[in-house]
Amino acid sequence: MTEDNNEGKKKVTVEFKKAEDFKQAYAIGAVGGHSPYDFRIGFYNDSQKGFGQQSDSRVIERTLETEVILSPMAAYELSKWLNQHIQEYENLFGPISRQQAQKTEKNENKSDSSELQGYM
Repeated sequence: MTEDNNEGKKKVTVEFKKAEDFKQAYAIGAVGGHSPYDFRIGFYNDSQKGFGQQSDSRVIERTLETEVILSPMAAYELSKWLNQHIQEYENLFGPISRQQAQKTEKNENKSDSSELQGYM
């Protein structure tokens, strides 16, 4: 910690360090919910498992990769952080298209994870 004599306030420097067991996970989607105490977000990937009895049906296997549990304040701050970075991304690369996501939703179960409440 260093002190700034001009304003009489202390400056704090934050150093990031990765834990020894640090892992990265790529996810195509998230599910979750909230309680009065915390928010839970589970990140998943999908893979085609096979075909059902009828040739026109298919089975998608959804693998939950990891779950993050956040306090309400941390969830709020994450929301602000995500919105800021999405805006910066779209300023550089243009609007993020939901067209591909909508095609996928038509082919899969119609449930929307944004409607989930409570825990998984």
